[in-house]
Amino acid sequence: MLPVDAVADGTTQVPMLVVTTRQPVPNDPGTMFGSDRASTVSYAAVTISVPPDAVRKVGYVQWPATAPGDPRRDFVTTAASYIDRDQFSSMVAQASRGGRKRVLVFVHGFNNKFDEAVFRFAQIVHDSKSQAIPILFTWPSRGEIALTAYTYDRDSANYSRDALEQLLATLSQDPNVAEINVVAHSMGNWVTLEALRARSIRLAAAPNRNRSDKLKNVLLVAPDVDVDVFRNQIQRMGPYRPHMELFVSRDDVALDASKIVWGGISRLGDVDIQAEPYRSELARDNIVAFDLTKLRTPGGSAHDRAFDDITEVMKMVEQRVSHEQRPSAPSRTRASSN
Repeated sequence: MLPVDAVADGTTQVPMLVVTTRQPVPNDPGTMFGSDRASTVSYAAVTISVPPDAVRKVGYVQWPATAPGDPRRDFVTTAASYIDRDQFSSMVAQASRGGRKRVLVFVHGFNNKFDEAVFRFAQIVHDSKSQAIPILFTWPSRGEIALTAYTYDRDSANYSRDALEQLLATLSQDPNVAEINVVAHSMGNWVTLEALRARSIRLAAAPNRNRSDKLKNVLLVAPDVDVDVFRNQIQRMGPYRPHMELFVSRDDVALDASKIVWGGISRLGDVDIQAEPYRSELARDNIVAFDLTKLRTPGGSAHDRAFDDITEVMKMVEQRVSHEQRPSAPSRTRASSN
């Protein structure tokens, strides 16, 4: 995370805001935030330089062979600073004055260190050509592949759900924000769904309920979530939830491993959306589903396929949207094998 002074022709600067429950490590600026849990929420502003398209593959992060990296061929950090909550709000307002009133919140999954989450989000923003204000919500993942790290990460996800709910509430109340969309990956779906569940219960209990909501869409990518628990979460949310899009891959090895850890219960991210009862349940709950299995490529990771093959995935979504009517109410779609 140490900023690089050098600049290169053809690079793209991706500025983002960060909200995190990780413990700051100010004595190690190359790390910035570690894997320990903080007692308070922290904020940061980061800018990542993406190398020219001619020297990179869309969908992938070009990591430096040695730190800090060369902007001509690597993803590198060009700015990184801690900010407070007021500065965070001011920077959202500043972006809004520049014409950007939509926000994109990214919630990463298991086995992500801080820099990994930052660079992946920069890749998603750049390759999707998003014009929204990018906000990374990062929680205290160990960034390790081990059973002990997996259980630590799951508890960290639980630890962070209230902070994510508060972030969504803050953005919803911000007059500078017109629309909020969320992308959640892997175990980040657990954080997201739990925050949405609590948010829906709070909205339902509000004395002056308003069915209009700035939170429009939530993309559930390779969710490492128990299918039975997901059913319960969706029903508990009732009508006070955003539109949801589900992205699954039936060859997701990472979710196969998770299934073993959790006693053989299916994970939401690897179900067959055309098989019953999933097809009927997704249609009943108005969740748009995309099966990415057919996008498999040799050596590719099914768990990250939505981001690695982001151009093809966006085409699938655009084709679906162009063929369907999208009413403003939550009821809207059927499951699809596109």
